[in-house]
Amino acid sequence: MDREAAFDFDQMVDELQQEILDREQALYSDVVLRESGAPKNMGRMPDADAHGVVHGWCGDTMEIYLRFDSGTIQEATFVTDGCGATLACGSVLTEMVQGLTLAKAEWVLPKDLVHALDGLPEESMHCAGLAISTLHNALFNWRVSEMEQQEEAAD
Repeated sequence: MDREAAFDFDQMVDELQQEILDREQALYSDVVLRESGAPKNMGRMPDADAHGVVHGWCGDTMEIYLRFDSGTIQEATFVTDGCGATLACGSVLTEMVQGLTLAKAEWVLPKDLVHALDGLPEESMHCAGLAISTLHNALFNWRVSEMEQQEEAAD
């Protein structure tokens, strides 16, 4: 490739990258862009007290791990194979629930997460639902495990 063709190609790539950034900024809030670019609390948690996994209708999967202390969520992490909006949802949700009691965490709704993200476009709203469903699944799994342990102890 000659120098002019290489320059044209590099310019085309730069323009395409700028167009993508412009479209993302038009669709997503600064919070979503920041959290999807550098998500917090991402990763599996060894020896978690609770774990939930949900496969979304869109094809994304999310897992949430929780560690408790005296009925309060002390640590929350997540993993996902999803899009940037799903990454942002997992990141913000795990920040939101740390420090909450289990009872309060059970009442966190998708609208609360969307509000914390400064909004989501309509086509990404299901990402908030996926994250909340995964949190609720982890809490449900923990409650079932606690009941089973209590039943075993009573026997």
